[in-house]
Parts: sequence; C-alpha cells; structure tokens
Amino acid sequence: MANRPTENWRAWMAEEARAVAAGTLDPECAGAAEMYPESLLQATDAALEAYESDVRALREPSDAEVFGVIEKVVLALNAVDENDSHGGACYCTDEREQLCEYIDATLGEHGVDVAALAARRGINRAEITDDWRDW
Repeated sequence: MANRPTENWRAWMAEEARAVAAGTLDPECAGAAEMYPESLLQATDAALEAYESDVRALREPSDAEVFGVIEKVVLALNAVDENDSHGGACYCTDEREQLCEYIDATLGEHGVDVAALAARRGINRAEITDDWRDW
C-alpha cells in the first residue's frame, strides 16, 4: 500500500529534527514542524482513513460510485485545508501533488483502472480531483 502523505511529512519532520539535534541544520532553517502541525496531520489522516475505508467497500463499482468516493475525500481535505485551527498551515504544491497521487494510487491498489475511469469522463487521470478540489 502506498504511504500516506502524512507519513512522508512526519518522516521529513523527524529527519529535520535529527539534523537540528546533530547540529547540521540551523534551527532557524527548520520549518517542517510549522508546515505540518499535529492538528493538520491528524485531520488529514482522518480524511484519508475514511477514504481508504470507502475504497475498500467498493465492489465492482460504477464510475459514479468511484467519483463519489473521490468527491467525498476531496471535500474532506478541502475542509482540513480551510480550517483556521492549524496556525496558518495548509496544503502547498508538493502536498497537493502527494495527496492527488495517493488518491489515485489507493484506487489502483483496489482494482480501479484510474486511467480508464478518467478517459471515460474525458479527462486526464491527473484531473480526477479537479471538480471539487480547492487546495
């Protein structure tokens, strides 16, 4: 199973903390903890856990059912990104790309041919979240 983006973000934070502790990174140059406050990580994990559960529940789904699951996770991630309780932290370009790749990969791991799904809708597979995505 693909790593959740939050796992990658936590790993980067830990790596950065080790570098600060070792003296190889100036603490003023360490920004991962500010980019990924625990409230953002937890809310993102909750949205992705629900998405994973929804994808696992799909059984020979119609395109509409798959897009319904995509819409649901994207709207949940929109709510996380727009929440002011994260101290100004939000999804930036790299995070957005990781989230989109994770949505795609999770579908693929559960038997959804994402390229074919997108083609039937007349879009590129990279656009499967675009109808709902604010981040």
